[in-house]
Amino acid sequence: MTKKVAVLGSSGGNLFHSGGSDPVSLLREIQTQCRAADITVQAVQFIAAEGSMDHLKGSTPAAMYGWNAASEGFERLAGGTLAEINREAAALDEEIARMIEEGEIDGLILMSADPSGANRRAVEAAARRQLPVVGTGGTSMATVKSKGANVIAFSGTTGTTNLTRAVSYAMALSRYWKLPYRMASGDGGIGGSSGSGWKRVKISGIMTSSMPAFIAVLVIMSLAKLPFLSGLQDAVLILSALPPVILAALAARKVADLGEVTLIAGVTAGLLSVPGGIIGAIIAGLAAGWLAPWTFRLCTQRNFPATTVNITAGALSGLAPGLLILFALGPLTTAAANGIRQALEALLQLNPAVIGLGFGLLMWPAIMRGWYHATVLPLILLEMEKEGNSFFGALDMAGLVMVSAGILLARIAFPAAPEERKPLLRPLWMNIGFGTFIEASYRYMKENKFVQAGAIVSSGLVGMIAGQFGLKSTAYVPSYAALLLSNDAPRFLLAMAVGLLGGFIAASAANLAQRRNMFTLTTDKKEGSG
Repeated sequence: MTKKVAVLGSSGGNLFHSGGSDPVSLLREIQTQCRAADITVQAVQFIAAEGSMDHLKGSTPAAMYGWNAASEGFERLAGGTLAEINREAAALDEEIARMIEEGEIDGLILMSADPSGANRRAVEAAARRQLPVVGTGGTSMATVKSKGANVIAFSGTTGTTNLTRAVSYAMALSRYWKLPYRMASGDGGIGGSSGSGWKRVKISGIMTSSMPAFIAVLVIMSLAKLPFLSGLQDAVLILSALPPVILAALAARKVADLGEVTLIAGVTAGLLSVPGGIIGAIIAGLAAGWLAPWTFRLCTQRNFPATTVNITAGALSGLAPGLLILFALGPLTTAAANGIRQALEALLQLNPAVIGLGFGLLMWPAIMRGWYHATVLPLILLEMEKEGNSFFGALDMAGLVMVSAGILLARIAFPAAPEERKPLLRPLWMNIGFGTFIEASYRYMKENKFVQAGAIVSSGLVGMIAGQFGLKSTAYVPSYAALLLSNDAPRFLLAMAVGLLGGFIAASAANLAQRRNMFTLTTDKKEGSG
């Protein structure tokens, strides 16, 4: 049977800095979690001030939010000074008290409520009927309890978030009413039994999202090599821990997102797993993401205060896997990463030009068939972890991005129709200026096998040059930046030029042949009609 609750309170003192400054988001999170427990919001009285109520006056601007039954949503009922809003709140407090007395409300959720003022009648009515009450706000909840209310769960606000408070409210009420509840969110849920969070875990997606961290380290490493910026070596040492930390945090949030709790758990695990490299960081992050909701549920079921639940889930969930990597599994994960890098280096040393040619020829088929993020990107990041830049990063920039730019440039120079030029200017700029959006050239490769073959051959030539000279760089940055971030700028410029020119020549030949065919068809039609 569906239960009905009233949500009462204010933006409070500490609560203002922990989500109370955005009342709509705070209230919506409560509604979402209550709905997951088959609990409906029946009434709302929430006073939001434009600052912490620890240091406010009656003249401070404020607003009152209520419940719109027709739209089943929250609405702003009134605005004015805090003193004016408190006077208007008295009428709504009386109405909610009436609903409680008439059995229209089954429980209360309180947040920094005012049981002696704006919420006095509702709290007293709930106490008389012994409705279950949950809430946060240490001082106010102590007063509520002193009025004889049936407080089943309460806590201070410090260290909590909108999500974790809402989950603790819903979990306490569902347990009291014996209702089934599973945290409603985009994660694997508090219960963690369905495995839906794990189904969303894609290592390639985690690695793609972490690229900015690797680029940041590479930029600092490159700048530190300049004689007049040698002082940046200290920054390099500090920033080298960034990629594992970011990877662990992203991995944790992929498994289960408890907001800041999961983020803190992931960062803690990542920082401790830095010696284990990026493989160790990902493992630690995934473990932290699994442990965070499990710990959260365990603590909540044992009636821990919300503040303690937050701190315990965030801290312990990160410490446990992080320490495991640091003291036990780190050497294994480091050895695995080193083994992959050494195998690649040994392979290239067999015959640098030929092996480089082979890798180059595989780049376009890999990305067009969806293999890039599962194979090439992990290799790029494993290389960047050690060297800052990467052989496969060089292939990406010169063999994919620059070849794509060459194809687009050819379509602009020799279009099938003049109106084709303008739409291609932005994709070309994204290739050269940002090192991305090579998808813009897919269409022309799929339409013409010669263009596709030309792109593959051009990438192969780039690979041969990169292999022969041991070139390393990165992708996902502007072309000129990739040049500056390479280990051999003059030769990498040659590789980029070969990629650009190869794509341009192949696409130009195809475009000119297409225009010639169109001209022949047009001439034949005119002669036939004549």
